[in-house]
Amino acid sequence: MFAHNKRLQYTVRVNEPNPGLANLLLEQFGGPQGELAAALRYFTQALSEDDPGRKDMLMDIATEELSHLEVIGTMVAMLNKGAKGRIAEGVDREADLYRSINGAGNDSHVTQVLYGGGTPLVNSAGVPWTAAYIDTIGDPTSDLRSNIAAEARAKIVYERLINCTDDPGVKEALGFLMTREVSHQKSFEKALYSMEPNFPPGKLPADPRFASTYYNMSQGEGDMRGPWNNDENFQFVTGEQAISPADGGDGMAQVRLGPDEMQRVEQAAMRLRSDPGSNPTTGAELGMSPKEEALEAAGSGKTTPKAGGASGKKK
Repeated sequence: MFAHNKRLQYTVRVNEPNPGLANLLLEQFGGPQGELAAALRYFTQALSEDDPGRKDMLMDIATEELSHLEVIGTMVAMLNKGAKGRIAEGVDREADLYRSINGAGNDSHVTQVLYGGGTPLVNSAGVPWTAAYIDTIGDPTSDLRSNIAAEARAKIVYERLINCTDDPGVKEALGFLMTREVSHQKSFEKALYSMEPNFPPGKLPADPRFASTYYNMSQGEGDMRGPWNNDENFQFVTGEQAISPADGGDGMAQVRLGPDEMQRVEQAAMRLRSDPGSNPTTGAELGMSPKEEALEAAGSGKTTPKAGGASGKKK
């Protein structure tokens, strides 16, 4: 059961309308790191969570994220108030209206014209929200790590939005939302590390032959060693060995086929084989001018074709 309290979780005070800023804030309304994506990510995780503590935490944070969606949406609506009225009533001349919604640094024309200054579920580029933003996989150790990363990304977006405005009220509200992302990160980390063991995710153990091996597969100037690949934590494999098949095999794919299947595969291979000695005339060559043919022949070292057709061949 959900019940809505008409008071915002944080009081929003907007100094003046700013459609361009409103458009940027849509990134946290209908964007991949936004509040709707977070709310639905945690809500759907909570529905299938069997641990009572984690279920309660996920429901609490999911519901709070909906309140953050309301805060962001309210700011968008308030920043758009002036433009919304002008568009609805047509009080400006066409050129003046266009300049007001498409001025320097203001990329809000799509949301202004299509949505009338409302709060559409799109990101700042006008791309509609999609459930593809939700990357839940159904394993708590994996999902909690993803949640931690999602909160970290959202915090970074809020920092960037704060740097885009000098409106003190908007800065204050965005600062609150940014800080709540930090709190949620802490909760998710505490929940993750309260499970032992929590790594690696899933039930099956890692193959010990490869679990602590580091393959130096990008070799050359710039190679570095650190805790991510040092000898204390990893078997460091470099040189030719790093690009050789890890299992010691020849690296060639194999499949066992029955006699009938093998016969059909061989028949198809013979029917579809290419003739390496052929040199067919292509449609591109047929469309070339004599000058282009001569230039291509000179570049490839071929003999210049005779006049009257590509490569002197019959058409």
